[in-house]
Amino acid sequence: MNPRRYPRRDFKGPRTSGFDGIEEGGIRASSLYGSHEIDEHDNENALDGLQDRVTFLKKLSGDINEEVDAHNRMLDRMGNEMDSSRGFLSGTMDKFKMAFETKSSKRMFTLVASFVVLFLIVYYLTR
Repeated sequence: MNPRRYPRRDFKGPRTSGFDGIEEGGIRASSLYGSHEIDEHDNENALDGLQDRVTFLKKLSGDINEEVDAHNRMLDRMGNEMDSSRGFLSGTMDKFKMAFETKSSKRMFTLVASFVVLFLIVYYLTR
């Protein structure tokens, strides 16, 4: 290579302008600590915000859990009441079947008369 043909130039292009603050041994100390404090402050603020969100979500999930438990208890009670009413109705239907299976007209007349009297009593009480 001929040194005359390619003279050495000190060229500062757009890539090197970002390294103007670099000294021998690294970045200047004042800019390092200043940006570190800013980053730490930003991290603390972000951490506080994240803690607030986590606390809110924890409370919300606790409220949802309480609501689900309350609904499960209510559904269990309804299921138990339905089972007991189903048992009561099946017992009543068994009695009706037994009453209709007997050929006794006297028993049938007593049953029909009892229903009519019961209906009239309820009708006059609600009126």
